[in-house]
Amino acid sequence: MKPFLGRRILVTGAGSGIGRTCARRLADLGAELILAGRRVDALRETLPQAVHLPLDHTDDHAVAKFAAECPALDGMVLGAGALVTGSVERTSAACFDRMIAANLRGPWLLCHHLGPLLKDGGSVVLLGSNVGIRAIPDTAAYSVAKAGVHMLAQVLTLEWAPRAIRCNAVAPGPVHTPMVDERLRSAADPAAALEALSRVNPLRRLGREEEVAALVIHLLGDESRWTTGTVIPIDGGANAVY
Repeated sequence: MKPFLGRRILVTGAGSGIGRTCARRLADLGAELILAGRRVDALRETLPQAVHLPLDHTDDHAVAKFAAECPALDGMVLGAGALVTGSVERTSAACFDRMIAANLRGPWLLCHHLGPLLKDGGSVVLLGSNVGIRAIPDTAAYSVAKAGVHMLAQVLTLEWAPRAIRCNAVAPGPVHTPMVDERLRSAADPAAALEALSRVNPLRRLGREEEVAALVIHLLGDESRWTTGTVIPIDGGANAVY
């Protein structure tokens, strides 16, 4: 069965991690994919048969140019982002600005410029984080940016409702992605850091990319036509009980 046959979906952050898994699964389900990001080589590796477009989503001019060339869309998965750890006191203004740009300004610009290209009845999923719902140590700038992503999804829910366009955010906990692997490699004791990350939820493990992708695809599809404006934690129960 190909429930996304004939639907054109933009995926950012598709060069690795959750975005890559979402893109490949959507292709399996029949979607026509446009993959946008800084590293076109990584996008080609994700899906050689997709449309690959270079894009810095933090650059207003670049996103406007991209929108002028982009065809109509049935949906978007906005998963591009970056993570730098640190407290408020230890995070420089430059680092804060970089986290806001990568994680919040980018999705804002894409929705600003591409919103008019969304077909009525479409669906957009933003990739947030469970640390944008509840504070944990040493993720100050990233947490603030992801909290903004969650509010962006809710604001867009109101703005796009007259066109029956839905907007939701998913808020994963730690997922075993290349970004998390990089964070673990930089730790003094990577094995201990992995064990500590695995203990932050009742299931005592990291999430898997395909588990988050399954939720994203549900929110893009027809089975979730009455679901909009939600911020859904997918974190092994951490947000519910810790």
